[in-house]
Amino acid sequence: MRRDGLGYVLILILCGAAWGLGQPFSKIAVSEGYRHFGIIFWQFAIGAALLGAINVVRGGRVPRSARHLAFYTIIALIGTLLPNSASYTAAIHLPSGILSIVLSLIPMLAFPIALAWGLDRFSVPRLAGLLLGLCAIVLIAAPDASLPDRAMVMWLPLAMIAPLFYAVEGNFVARYGTEGLDAVEMLLGASLVGMVLAAPLAMMTGQFISPLPPWGAPDLAIVASSVAHALAYTAYVWLVTRAGSVFAAQVSYLVTGFGILWAKLILAESYSPWVWAALALMMAGLFLVQPRKPPAPVAAG
Repeated sequence: MRRDGLGYVLILILCGAAWGLGQPFSKIAVSEGYRHFGIIFWQFAIGAALLGAINVVRGGRVPRSARHLAFYTIIALIGTLLPNSASYTAAIHLPSGILSIVLSLIPMLAFPIALAWGLDRFSVPRLAGLLLGLCAIVLIAAPDASLPDRAMVMWLPLAMIAPLFYAVEGNFVARYGTEGLDAVEMLLGASLVGMVLAAPLAMMTGQFISPLPPWGAPDLAIVASSVAHALAYTAYVWLVTRAGSVFAAQVSYLVTGFGILWAKLILAESYSPWVWAALALMMAGLFLVQPRKPPAPVAAG
């Protein structure tokens, strides 16, 4: 393999490892009473600070027209505020590894949405992938021995809200473009608008998290996950431009695998054979729904 090919593989692995930390860190973030709006505000703020620095160094911009502000608002809502509100709440009740498996539904849920919006054509293999993903959820929910506590089953639908919104976000961008913004500019603008949206929600619900010390494990988890997400997202989009979307899409396997690995190493989680079977079905489903050729480029708005 050529040197640049090895470099792309390494970056892909690092992206998967960084994104895979998200679920274990979510469990830690909510472990001592912090709740979703407070966490999401700081996720936006830390991401905006990091991406803002990157944007300044590269000479980027943050357009502030009404059209761009509307776009930032939509991305902030469907890409972070709404899905993360559900996932942080689900993280209180479900094991981290289960959350990682559920998040693998993103490309599977994206397929029927793309069909409904006329962005994709019907494909039997990809439909089979969607069905395998749903079978994986049934394997987690149905057997009595799959979850540590049967009461956890009621939280699975809540956990599925996040991948549904992420699937909607991907199709929204594919259909309407990015208003001429690159990935850093788009995520930075959405983070800045997201701060404005999340701050009053955190204040009104009593969920605002003070930045003053002392800082504990939940505070460190919020910072670490926010930094990891911003860097991984930027690296992933760079990888798409250099190695292609088909190659970069393989990160889905790594995010799930690393999510399970980090949960075992950091949180000492263990899983029943039913969960491992669900993971195998989800991986098979991911293989079937992955695009086999690069999609046509979306014209910038």
